[in-house]
Amino acid sequence: MKINFFFEEVLKPKIKISEVRKWISKIIGIHNKKISEVNFIFCNNEYLLKINQEYLGHDYFTDVITFDYSEKNELNGEIYISTEMVVENAIEYHTQDTEIYRVIIHGILHLIGFNDKTEKEQKTMREKENQALEILKHGEF
Repeated sequence: MKINFFFEEVLKPKIKISEVRKWISKIIGIHNKKISEVNFIFCNNEYLLKINQEYLGHDYFTDVITFDYSEKNELNGEIYISTEMVVENAIEYHTQDTEIYRVIIHGILHLIGFNDKTEKEQKTMREKENQALEILKHGEF
């Protein structure tokens, strides 16, 4: 099992990587999945915009993009996170610490198989994010 963290053109966010790995492992286990390899790439808005344009054909900023290469129950993927967008969203929605963890687990939930295209899917995704954040908050991993 590998959970890797990379930082492209940004500083490392204020997260405890060892705790995040344990937390992610717990969430994945709850959903009866395993990790093959997941790479988190933290970057700035421009870096993620280029990814969005080149690979998805979208010409707008976003906070997270997940590329899923999973097979069966083994999660494998890349999760790109714009730390700049996380800061912007944190001002509107949460504290910065909460938002970075929400975006991290959002990408993991996509790899697990949750989507957020429809209103119903968005509601389920938000519920799963909140459940995961509660586990993190209480250190239940």
